[in-house]
Amino acid sequence: QAQLVESGGGLVQAGGSLRLSCAASGITFSINTMAWYRQAPGKQREAVATITRDRTNYVDSVKGRFTISRDNAKNILYLQMNSLKPEDTAVYYCSAPVLGYWGKGTLVTVSS
Repeated sequence: QAQLVESGGGLVQAGGSLRLSCAASGITFSINTMAWYRQAPGKQREAVATITRDRTNYVDSVKGRFTISRDNAKNILYLQMNSLKPEDTAVYYCSAPVLGYWGKGTLVTVSS
């Protein structure tokens, strides 16, 4: 059974950094597209960053500040978030979107 478990969320001041991690099990992690999504209060869930075997994509609002990466040996997906802004406050979800698997999310709160 597939499982995605996020960690690393928390409270940080604007301008600070956080690194989210997602431990994956039950899927062939290395060949699958993985992604980070987020959902802010009162807003729809949006894709923040996606990584395939050889390409990454980011939503415009995080380009230059966030970096998605993966450790295929450990089956871990990362999201390094720098220069955080209050508008980055959201629940962040790890996903294997093609397979339809989602984690339960981790809350990131950025104070001004």
